[in-house]
Amino acid sequence: MAQSITNAFVTLFDAEVKQAFQAESVLRSAVRLRSGVSGNTYKFPKLGKGSATVRIPQTDVTPLNVTYSQVTATMSDYNAAEYSDIFHQAKVNFDERSELVQVVSKAIGRRLDQLIIDALAGASSPNTVANTIVTSGSAAASNLNVGKLIAAKKAMDAKNVPLDDRHILIHANSLAGLLADERAISGDYAAIKGLVSGDINTFLGFKFITIGDRDEGGLSIDGSSDRNVYAFHRSAIGMAENMAQKTEINYVPEKTSFLVNSMFSAGSIAIDDEGITKVTCRE
Repeated sequence: MAQSITNAFVTLFDAEVKQAFQAESVLRSAVRLRSGVSGNTYKFPKLGKGSATVRIPQTDVTPLNVTYSQVTATMSDYNAAEYSDIFHQAKVNFDERSELVQVVSKAIGRRLDQLIIDALAGASSPNTVANTIVTSGSAAASNLNVGKLIAAKKAMDAKNVPLDDRHILIHANSLAGLLADERAISGDYAAIKGLVSGDINTFLGFKFITIGDRDEGGLSIDGSSDRNVYAFHRSAIGMAENMAQKTEINYVPEKTSFLVNSMFSAGSIAIDDEGITKVTCRE
């Protein structure tokens, strides 16, 4: 058995991992992304607001005096590694390669998503939707429903958050709660066949992103079975990549195995807290 793998194979494996990673990461395309960042931190600029003033002939113009600030994303380094034992195959064949591609790429995708989830959770958002908002008017705590989506939309509309590129990140259990609300699935209210497809792609201007339980943490739940889900605008969350995902394959004689190691360095931060709404759901 050769103790090295050709550069062509490494290039092929790396390309396959990247392709699968792009498909598996559900949040990377939903935020502001800056790739090729130099250094351990990246500062996302944040501009304030200004108001136009009445023009008075023959006088100096009045500047907006827009405030300028920055938020900093700090990079963290991650590995997704696995051994491929040479005694388990004559060489790294297609089947095992496919399996390792999926294992490695999904691990990277989940970790990158978690950086974004942690940034959403850490935002000091003034917009919150309580777990007691329901469609029936009851004050009892409830899971995700149309009433909470309306409240989230209202909060973002009030902050003049742009209508396009709005997303909502929910848990699978939250989706189950929403599918139990007639207004989300009935053709009398919307042209959505949620019970036919088993999911909801867009509703009230939000693009839905649904995840399940994750070892990395995912959307956390407390002892009262309250889980926070997040409605956000794409420009409200930033992701900076110091080192884009790449893969190495090296032979380790002591292990009589090839070590497949994929790695990346990135950080995420909330840029504009007003573009984020925290929705609490009782499961």
